[in-house]
Amino acid sequence: MAADKPKADKPKNEGEGNRTADAQYRRGVADHVRNHDVQGDAARAREAVDGPEGEDLRKAEEAGKSHAKGEDPQLKR
Repeated sequence: MAADKPKADKPKNEGEGNRTADAQYRRGVADHVRNHDVQGDAARAREAVDGPEGEDLRKAEEAGKSHAKGEDPQLKR
């Protein structure tokens, strides 16, 4: 009976600790590190924060934080 078979186009819900999403994320990060100038990106970000647009960037960060529930307590270990 067709009703007994799960739909092939419906993704399986892996719940918390989704291994598929974790694997995709890790592949994406590894690909980014391999194919992008990560050190150059970091240097440009540092220059932006320390330069004339730094104040605007800090204001944008504060605006974003105002929408969050709060900092992750594990960040300040």
